[in-house]
Amino acid sequence: MKAVVQRVAEARVEIDGEVVGRCGRGLMILVCAMGGDTEANAEALAARIAKLRVFRDDSGRMNRSILDTQGAALVVSQFTLAADTSRGNRPGFAAAAPPETGERLYEHFVAALRAGGVPAETGRFGADMAVHLINDGPVTIPLER
Repeated sequence: MKAVVQRVAEARVEIDGEVVGRCGRGLMILVCAMGGDTEANAEALAARIAKLRVFRDDSGRMNRSILDTQGAALVVSQFTLAADTSRGNRPGFAAAAPPETGERLYEHFVAALRAGGVPAETGRFGADMAVHLINDGPVTIPLER
């Protein structure tokens, strides 16, 4: 699985003008299931993100996790993280998991994040969403599992 994790002051996702998910101080997580990924990949990625030390400690160093700060996450499915541009200017997405598998692993990832103690809201898999966020830092970290 691939993810792009952004430390945010706040984030929300809207569908047709309706807010369907939001978080305050915490993480905006864009996530994509790749072909061959399993539930184990989703669980490992969720555990890694829950422990990722990207929040400042009392000395101003990035030394605290979302668990340490009692933050929350907004998780949005983003199959375009599987983009392959090696053959030209139009990205290909053949490396992404099929939609049914992608949705199952996306939901499993969110459940694993919650089970690990991170409050998480979501967008809607496959929907056309407007994502709003205030990036804090900015801090943006790409991850794979």
